[in-house]
Amino acid sequence: MEAKDDATRAALIEAGRLLFARPCQFFYASQRIDQLPPVGLPEIALCGRSNVGKSSLVNALTGQNALARVSNTPGRTKQLNFFDLGERLTIVDMPGYGYAQASKSVKADWQGLMFDFLRGRPTLRRVFLLLDARIETKPADHAAMKLLDEAAVGFQIVLTKADDAKPWWLAKRQEEAEALARKHVAAHPLVLTTSSQTGAGIPELRAEITTLAAA
Repeated sequence: MEAKDDATRAALIEAGRLLFARPCQFFYASQRIDQLPPVGLPEIALCGRSNVGKSSLVNALTGQNALARVSNTPGRTKQLNFFDLGERLTIVDMPGYGYAQASKSVKADWQGLMFDFLRGRPTLRRVFLLLDARIETKPADHAAMKLLDEAAVGFQIVLTKADDAKPWWLAKRQEEAEALARKHVAAHPLVLTTSSQTGAGIPELRAEITTLAAA
């Protein structure tokens, strides 16, 4: 059974590699819910606090250094960005949340856009909620998980920037993330740990995403 599981995992890793070897390109951006592109391919979305590394993760997954714009200014992404992955899947880069210097009105607009998108998008298969492995889970992260529960959208926790965390701290964060997943009805039980810098966990995340793509 274990050998079969190993073979299955290896097959998924290879399927993920092949999927993300396909061309991936930006094709749409939306700042309002009435500007969304028509539904089509299955969609997965990346969601997280500003500066959690969403754009870096998109680039690492696709092997394209400049597909998603990486900014040193937290909160720069203020719209839903849509990427077509080889006509098999749409990747949605969602606006970052929890940026301290953003105005209250902008924060409310972002939260409203996220909730409306999450609640009303029939092709959305899963949200990958990114948490920074280097720091503790913030109130804004807990609020996002509550939002996902309320929107009844399945989500999966992905720890980012693992290369910059001490081993003992990373193990603690992994345990905490798994405990958080158990507390939320919409959460997937498997927590993934990644580094866009070293590539750690990227094949496993690709494999997980592959299960959600069109055949």
